[in-house]
Order: sequence, then structure tokens, then C-alpha cells
Amino acid sequence: MNDGTEDGVSTNDGVRKAAELLGAEPSRAVAAVDFDGTLAPIVPRPEDARGDAAAVAALGRLGERIGTVAVVTGRPAELAVEYGGFAEVPGLERMVVLGHYGAERWDAAAGRVEPVGEAVPAGRLAELRAGLERLTADREQAPEGVRLEDKGRALAVHVRETDDPVRALALLDGPVRALAREVGMVVEPGRMVLEVRPAGVDKGAALASLCGAAGTPVLYAGDDLGDVPAFREVRRRGGFLVYVAAETGEAPVKALAAMADVIVDGVPGLAEFLSAVADQLA
Repeated sequence: MNDGTEDGVSTNDGVRKAAELLGAEPSRAVAAVDFDGTLAPIVPRPEDARGDAAAVAALGRLGERIGTVAVVTGRPAELAVEYGGFAEVPGLERMVVLGHYGAERWDAAAGRVEPVGEAVPAGRLAELRAGLERLTADREQAPEGVRLEDKGRALAVHVRETDDPVRALALLDGPVRALAREVGMVVEPGRMVLEVRPAGVDKGAALASLCGAAGTPVLYAGDDLGDVPAFREVRRRGGFLVYVAAETGEAPVKALAAMADVIVDGVPGLAEFLSAVADQLA
């Protein structure tokens, strides 16, 4: 774990403060995390991502001690459940996974995915998909190594495998945003990715729906720009924020670092932090 945030809050103090927050009303408390880059290491191919065993186990240990543990992700909920390896992990029997930024909900108790709100019209998604396929096949605009990921309700253009990801993002940003505007969707930039998703859904709204009434003790951990709305919602509620800093040497996400109560070093750092909080709650 990192020894503190930019404002000097030590990790040990962070563990104590997080445990005090969640332990004040454990039956109502919520601990929620992002998936990619937080619970699962970032990998070149999104389909190869898998939940880190130690981090998932640590989340389960928290789940044995508080009311709700959850994953909030841009991925389809069912895919996050599969890739996370959550089945039969002790403590995750009441887990919730909010997929597509909250447009889907999976409950471990029910074992099925339910849509939340209205689905994106199939025609709009087909138009977007066709436009992005043409764009990513055009080597003048999309260098070799650009990958298109179809998430069902959203699509993501990944540049991690290109020779120069920064240049690739610069080339693709304008055209991707133009395609998004044509179908009434928005672009969510991230670390080496541009994701096109429906307007009006984000992790902040998803987390607000999960937590319900004001006063619910909540901890949230995330690593990328898509987590900013969730960080703002948790800060508004007086909760606890964990920024999971990249292990790959990438520049920090300043918006998250500035709001975080504690910074941890990658997925292993989060696993250690959550486990330490669970120890305090035992």
C-alpha cells in the first residue's frame, strides 16, 4: 500500500477511518469497487481481464461484516460476474454488480441480471457499431493495434496495443466523439480507451441508487476517469474514497487523487487495504 495521499493521510489512518465509518452502522454499510484496474489488473486485451483472487477474497471478507458489497462497472454485469470469479467466494452471497454504469443489476441472491431503465435502441447501437468498425479499420485514422470492444450497451476503442497510445488517442478522439454525437451518445475517456455509452448514466447515479437514503456509510474504490462521478457522490455523502493508482507507470488520474482519502498501489494494494479494514471490523 501507498503510505499516504497528497494531503498526508497515512494508509494506517485510512484503514482506521474506513473501519470506523463502516463499523458505525455495519448492517447499512456499503463497500463498492470498480472492476478493471481496481479489482482486476489492467491487461492489453479486455477479454483477458480476471478478478484478482486476493482482492476478491478481501471484498468477500468485508461482505461477511457489512450489509452490502458491490462492483460498479462499465462492463455488462454478467461478464463482470464471470470474469470476477465471484461464485462461491465466502462473503459474496449478497453481492450486487451494477453493470453498464448502472443500467444493469445482478444480485448474487437471485443469480440473474435485471435491466434498470430503458435500453438503448438497437438501431442507434448498430449505427454506432458500423461507424466505429469503419473508423478502426482506417489505418490513416486508427493505427495498427487499435481494438474495438462491443459491450452490448456501449462500445470501447482501445489503444493500449498501439506503438504510440498517446498519438492514437489524439487521432481518434475527434472522430469517435463525432460518431457519438450522431447517435445521441457520449464519450467517456479513460486510460488508453475511449468508451461510447448512453447519456445520462454514470457510476455516481448508480451508486446513489444502490446506497439509497442519505446517511448510508459508503466506501468506494476506483482507478480511472469513469469513477469520477462515483467519487463525487461518495464525497457528497461523507463517505470514504480509495484511489487505486496504476501499476503500469501511467500518469495518475489527478481528479481521483485529489478527492481520495487514501491512495493504494494497484490491485494488490487494494487487496491489502480491504483486508486490513475487514480485520478492524472483525
